Amino acid sequence: MPKINPYKISDSNPSPSSVAVELPLRRTGEAEVQRRRIKIAHIITLLELGGAQENTLYTCENLDKNKFDVLLISGKGGILDEKTKNIKTYFVKELIREINPIKDLIALVKIYKILKKEKPDIVHTHSSKAGIIGRWAAYLAKVCKIVHTFHGFGFHDYQNFLIKYIYIATERLTATITDRFIAVSHENITKGLQNKIGTKGIYSMIRSGIKLQNYQTQIDIKMKRQEFGIKNEKVVGMIACFKPQKSPLDFVSVAESICKENANTKFLLVGDGILRNKIESLISKLNLKDKIILTGWRKDVNEIIKIFDVFVLTSLFEGLPRVVIEAMASGIPVVATYIDGTREIVHEGLTGFVTQPHEIEKMAERVLRLLNNPNLCEKLTSEAKKRISEFDIDLMVKQQEELYLSLILLD
Repeated sequence: MPKINPYKISDSNPSPSSVAVELPLRRTGEAEVQRRRIKIAHIITLLELGGAQENTLYTCENLDKNKFDVLLISGKGGILDEKTKNIKTYFVKELIREINPIKDLIALVKIYKILKKEKPDIVHTHSSKAGIIGRWAAYLAKVCKIVHTFHGFGFHDYQNFLIKYIYIATERLTATITDRFIAVSHENITKGLQNKIGTKGIYSMIRSGIKLQNYQTQIDIKMKRQEFGIKNEKVVGMIACFKPQKSPLDFVSVAESICKENANTKFLLVGDGILRNKIESLISKLNLKDKIILTGWRKDVNEIIKIFDVFVLTSLFEGLPRVVIEAMASGIPVVATYIDGTREIVHEGLTGFVTQPHEIEKMAERVLRLLNNPNLCEKLTSEAKKRISEFDIDLMVKQQEELYLSLILLD
């Protein structure tokens, strides 16, 4: 049975931002209408340190409070859980990354009950697990509109074929109950359509944003370097969760190759995760303990990135890596793998350098070229800064507001 939108209005093509938000009261048999805010429920798997999580929290806090009422549903135990103090939040401990049929079913039921209680007008899901469970819970709870953001896909070319097919089939099925997809890159849209996930008409492109001014302020670079025991060495850094997708072991291998040519270099690997033990083992095996610094999770990334001479990203697949935008906004030259959304922001020899995944020697050569050529660094960073205005996080929030209003009022 098709969903009926009780909020449809008859004005001919009004601007969403100019429409008075007048929605019917929800009490059974209530005929009167009052002005009230549109309620949005965001659902995400885990509030770990990452672009999708930070963007979701920022959206929840900064949607126009005159028009929107917001709540958040998340798994429990992420490093950013403490950032929800000013957001109405429900933590569902059974909502976890790993596939677990029992916990997944419990999470589905719990989220369904939350949605029945809160009665949101729109459910907006993020990340693969929450995207599936959250959308089906919303469908069962008869939520008016369901939106999902692809910050990347749960399937990729490095998976077992059967597992990849199951992920794709699940996304295809769940697309049938989804009113709108948000993609953070054109590559996301192309990949979704190639895999027959939804139709072109339900995709919208809204860039993943950052607070640009936070990366364009001046800091005491000398003092920040001293914090990590760095003196006059060059600094090459990467900021990433230590998981297979980010391929952090490749960063260690790149560091080894660079040290053979330029011993006066330090390497900062900012983040943490399941691959930490393997990273530490490889660092020890390659005798790089005095060269590579593992900082753990940090909340001052916008300051740490300023001490990099070159930023590196070794990911195998991405939606759109916000951290590359952060480096560009900070005036740091970038060497990254040529994948997915990265292709749209890092252009070879223009805004940075690119390699294919696992091209260790080629990536090391690009980094060394930048370390030895300040004029080239200046050329690349100057061009990169000209291209980042579309990644402003407040623009991202405004575009989401317009999308929500159009879904509720103009459908």
